[in-house]
Amino acid sequence: MRGLILDDELGHPEALTGLEQVGGYLCGTWDPPAGSDGPPVVGDGSWTALIGRMGAVALRAAAASTRDEHREALLGLLEVWAGTPLADPTVRLRTGGARAEAGAVRGEAGATIATGRPYGDRCVVLQARFGEADPPEFGEPTGWVEVERGWGDREQLRRLVALVRERGPMAWDPGAAGRLSKQTGVSRAGAALLLIGDAGGMRFTEPLDRDQCRLLGLKPAETEAGYDELGWTGNFDRLDLLARVLPEDPAELWEPAGPTVLADRIGAAWRTRYGRSDPAPEASLAVVAELAPVDWAISAADVCSAFLSPQTHPLAGRDHDTWLTEAVDGVRCSGEDENHLRFKRFLVVMAGTLPVVYAELPAGDPVRAGLPATVAALRARLDHPRLLLPADHTPYLHRDLDRLRGAFGKRPYAGPVPLTAASFDDGLTVATIEEPTERSSRTAARVHFRPAHYGDDERSALLREVVPEPSAVRHAVDVLRGDWCTRVLERVADDTLPVGGYESNPALSAPETVTRVEQALGVSADAAALYLQLLALPRPADRRVRRWNGWNIARHRQAAAALVAAGVVITGKRPHAGRELFLPCVWAKAHKPQWPMETWKADLLGIPLHGRKHIWGDLTWRLTLPELFAHAWDLVERGDGPGWTRD
Repeated sequence: MRGLILDDELGHPEALTGLEQVGGYLCGTWDPPAGSDGPPVVGDGSWTALIGRMGAVALRAAAASTRDEHREALLGLLEVWAGTPLADPTVRLRTGGARAEAGAVRGEAGATIATGRPYGDRCVVLQARFGEADPPEFGEPTGWVEVERGWGDREQLRRLVALVRERGPMAWDPGAAGRLSKQTGVSRAGAALLLIGDAGGMRFTEPLDRDQCRLLGLKPAETEAGYDELGWTGNFDRLDLLARVLPEDPAELWEPAGPTVLADRIGAAWRTRYGRSDPAPEASLAVVAELAPVDWAISAADVCSAFLSPQTHPLAGRDHDTWLTEAVDGVRCSGEDENHLRFKRFLVVMAGTLPVVYAELPAGDPVRAGLPATVAALRARLDHPRLLLPADHTPYLHRDLDRLRGAFGKRPYAGPVPLTAASFDDGLTVATIEEPTERSSRTAARVHFRPAHYGDDERSALLREVVPEPSAVRHAVDVLRGDWCTRVLERVADDTLPVGGYESNPALSAPETVTRVEQALGVSADAAALYLQLLALPRPADRRVRRWNGWNIARHRQAAAALVAAGVVITGKRPHAGRELFLPCVWAKAHKPQWPMETWKADLLGIPLHGRKHIWGDLTWRLTLPELFAHAWDLVERGDGPGWTRD
């Protein structure tokens, strides 16, 4: 049940027995034992979300990739469900909340039961009504919500179970995934996961093994990226999306056109809920998934979608109003919807993805071509005056609260939600002081800022002084508005590279520098270009060099041999390097997400080192790649190149 409800044990025998007893109690065919007033609580109670949405479970039960033991559990659940009033469309069902005064109550008109254990003095209740009269109730229930019925009445559920048992799972058609991808804009991997009813959710173990991935035509990394792509949807979203996608007669799924019909129905449901975006090229998606700081919250597909269609992207294409509220863990930003939470992470991911799109995708790639428009959209979002972002959580400022009060003035923050915490607002920065509570014995401060007013003025200088170490969000703002980003946009916009060419190939992006190296070392242009890549690029793994340069293995080896003969590189092996050529200097190790490299190169790129042996920070780009290639060679020419004596 991963990704549909929280309870992953609903198919276990004891849970199925509990559901049978729930159904029997609701329709009057089962009586509770002495000492009990109703059926037992089944699992954590989250199963009620399946009412009217069993189409999602049925799809997973019929999917070709579902493991046999999981399929049997799902079929058992469908069989039990079909025998209860939960699958009877003539029974009116609704859910609500009530005081936990009883476990259940039943009468001729229906019944009301508690579906979960009490939370405080309240519990969630389910009511079944069999006629026009009101069923009995307990605990003064409130918040009733009528349950809408989707696919999955008794006959449909039993029909699908019989078909799976007689014919086996429905066939897998890779063309259906491509069709669904085009209809929705999700990746081919994401479309495949939608077609098997396994579209994300919290994952504590490997969701699909290698055999299952192979059946779907996916690599494990693609599958993981597909889960991340769909991870922003919640359990209810997935249930609602798939609730009505199966055909009225489930036998259609086993017809030759069955996978196509299913893809079309899922595509229509997706577009109704989320609209359509342009799918990213598979190669671009793979590069972003491998190298960019994407995750389940902001996936590679989500990032590529922003570059392809920034004006219609839900995060890049519209302004976000945020304000301060007080939560149990302190003052936080809030907004009208969850996009305000995603937008903060989105900024960080997009700032970290810019170098990848710029350097790792070729000219002519549609994702790379969208760089200027996407940055323009993000800068417009940052100019929105009602956007507040976290500058940092600064527990150490409690040592100098008087200075904090004086720094940002006496005017308190005035937002739509009043704060009880002391606050100081100078128009750019909002500082809040949180006094000791039962949860924390320390006085602490949080600092938020309005990026629309953040720049080079005195208030911005004060913010940088008070909070010298920027938050990831503030760093992202600096990157997106910075001079490096502007120069990168100019490089992308001027069409200097030929279509298919990479900025990471100095033969195309810095030919003058390649000529200088070629003449100074007496090597070929290929060898000169390779040397510049080894000098300047943080991760010049062999397979990536060949992709950038358009080389085969033989051509790569020829260039490498020339550099070894010239005495400017050494051969060897280093953990996680992905190459055999290295600069002659100390090698600095690293832990993910950083990557190892030569200490000379770390100094060149401005990456902090710990004890000259370990990478101790992230790379902040300050030069475009042509500028970086030229700067690296300038250092070598004046005698400051890599060497063992420098460490």
